[in-house]
Amino acid sequence: QVQLVESGGGLVQAGGSLRLSCAASGDNFSIGAMGWYRQAPGKQRELVATITRGGTTTYADSVKGRFTISRDNAKNTVHQQMNSLKPEDTAVYFCYALQGWKTYWGQGTQVTVSS
Repeated sequence: QVQLVESGGGLVQAGGSLRLSCAASGDNFSIGAMGWYRQAPGKQRELVATITRGGTTTYADSVKGRFTISRDNAKNTVHQQMNSLKPEDTAVYFCYALQGWKTYWGQGTQVTVSS
């Protein structure tokens, strides 16, 4: 079983920055893609960013140019640098990791952006 531990959420003003981190532990051999989803009240879960084991990244259109996802395979850790934050970015952010056909999830971390 893989455990994902997230950190870095918080409260910031519009235009500010946060850096989320997610570390995988446990039976974390051959973890594939990792990334972040977010869910805001009244909205469907949205895929924010993904990064493959080889470092290929994908971003939602709403965050392109503002968010950057990165990965350290040796540490089984992913980071998401979030700049120029907007109130619309307010959500619970969930880290995920793929291993074979299994998906593992972090506990979620709240990001709140005030106007």
